[in-house]
Amino acid sequence: MKRRERTPAKPAGGRRHGTGPSARRRMPLVVGLLVLASTGLVARAFDLQVVQKQFYQNQADARFLREVKIPVSRGTIFDRNGEPLAVSTPMVSITAVPGEVLDNADRIPALAQTLGIDPDQLKQYLERRSTREFAYLRRQMSPEAAKAVLALDIPGINGQREYKRYYPSGDVTAHVLGFTNIDDHGQEGLELAFDGWLAGKPGAKRVIRDRMGHTVEDVEQVRAPQPGKSLTLSIDRRIQFLAYSELKSQIEKSQADSGSMVILDVATGEILAMVSLPTFNPNAVNDSTPAERRNRAVTDVVEPGSTMKPFTMAAGLSSGKYTPTTPLIDTGKGVWYFQGHKIRDDTANGMLTPTGVLTKSSNIGAAKISLSLDTKFVYETYRAFGFGNSTESGFPGESSGYLKIGRDWRPFEQATMAFGYGLNLTPLQLANGYATLADHGVMHSPTFIKGDDNPARQIVAPQVADEIVKMLETVTEPGGTATRAQIANYSVAGKTGTAHQATAGGYAKNAYNALFAGIVPATHPRLVGVVVIKNPRVGGYFGGLVSAPVFQKVMSGALRLLDVPPDNIGRWYVGGPKMSNGSLVGNAPPRDPAGDAAAMREGVAL
Repeated sequence: MKRRERTPAKPAGGRRHGTGPSARRRMPLVVGLLVLASTGLVARAFDLQVVQKQFYQNQADARFLREVKIPVSRGTIFDRNGEPLAVSTPMVSITAVPGEVLDNADRIPALAQTLGIDPDQLKQYLERRSTREFAYLRRQMSPEAAKAVLALDIPGINGQREYKRYYPSGDVTAHVLGFTNIDDHGQEGLELAFDGWLAGKPGAKRVIRDRMGHTVEDVEQVRAPQPGKSLTLSIDRRIQFLAYSELKSQIEKSQADSGSMVILDVATGEILAMVSLPTFNPNAVNDSTPAERRNRAVTDVVEPGSTMKPFTMAAGLSSGKYTPTTPLIDTGKGVWYFQGHKIRDDTANGMLTPTGVLTKSSNIGAAKISLSLDTKFVYETYRAFGFGNSTESGFPGESSGYLKIGRDWRPFEQATMAFGYGLNLTPLQLANGYATLADHGVMHSPTFIKGDDNPARQIVAPQVADEIVKMLETVTEPGGTATRAQIANYSVAGKTGTAHQATAGGYAKNAYNALFAGIVPATHPRLVGVVVIKNPRVGGYFGGLVSAPVFQKVMSGALRLLDVPPDNIGRWYVGGPKMSNGSLVGNAPPRDPAGDAAAMREGVAL
């Protein structure tokens, strides 16, 4: 009988030996994986929350935390009496996050209608800037108009507070004040010259904005705002308006190309009025041209013509060779040939005293006086009055004029400069020269700031300056060339000027500059005024006919406004102004042979 073999029993659960680790052996593996994963998560959390916290905070802040500017108001500009000439008014600019607005494209037509622009143009504008986070839609809207836009509550549309400059006097003070750009920075005039003083410094703050761009919380102030400082000018708005009105009227009446007027306070050098025409409206700068925005009183130069003669006379009197009444100067029949050139007077004046040279405005007399003096001395006298140099008024773009170096003068140039040809001055330079004569030979730098610290310097001897002012009185009295500059109850000293306009290669035959420079009251000078009118075409072109009446009308009003007491009540001249010896100006006093001989020895042409 065979023995039955035993079949081994199957393992429990049907697991076969050698097919994998047991549960006990797998457990550490699983636990290890879990621990490793947890460690990785903890490490990553530590990295995000500790190591790279600032990076992700910055990323979040970049999306929701913004640093925005705190706008400040520009300082107000006042006239000397406290009247506002330039003020800043609060406005609102509409801004957009282009991408968010485009995500709500169905709202664009309503937005465009409120802004007053074409919907298609607005959409194209936003599409071109879709990658940006900021774009202006409309700058400087009135708060009421901006409120209507913001009331639409369109995602991505916000308002930003700004300030806009407003000029109450408009074109009357345009050239003096200048204007600002849309960002409220000075561009021309005193707005530019004092931009740092007026502008102030904007502040800054951090804010949190929601996804629609709306500010939901102010976080902190980064920088405190510093509002602009106010500025008080020397300009008197009332006198400025008078000058503007009368100059404009005369330019229109004479059909002139342009004109300017400057009025100075003699004792301080303060500019009380400065007008240039044509002008522009600083509240609508884009409607003007560069020519209209040019302040001709400080940027344009003219040959001063006969208004230069008092400075030639200052050299003559300072030299000791001349007094107001001696020696006599022979101006002949009104024509004098010098080195092949013809120098003319408008009339035949014959023998003239130095005072008569000014009264009758004799070119021949002025030329002979200048030629009798040392060239260097004449040049230095002109330079002392500031010709060829800036007045240092501080006005942007001020011209220094032109005065040729004295050592290069030819005799004929010295002769013609004596009566205002061959050199260039601005109206402000000319006014400052006359103010120096009026203030006993003391020069102040012209200033636009009331009460400015303005040191003075003596240019010519007080006696010389005072004598010239007295000599200039005869110009406005009967027999002079500027009787239309007379002001009732006030004595007026002044000088007319009429100069051919310079052109390429010479002078225009029928185009002139008409000038008048005057001092009032002559006995106690308070104001100096200069009027320049370019190319008058109707009613004459002489300074005494065109510019002197403007001076008379403006100064009459200015004297009343400033309560300047009259100095000439009841003083009227009969038969013409008198010289110190009692004879009429322009006529020869009794001849002194000894004096004539002395003059001849000094080379004076009689």
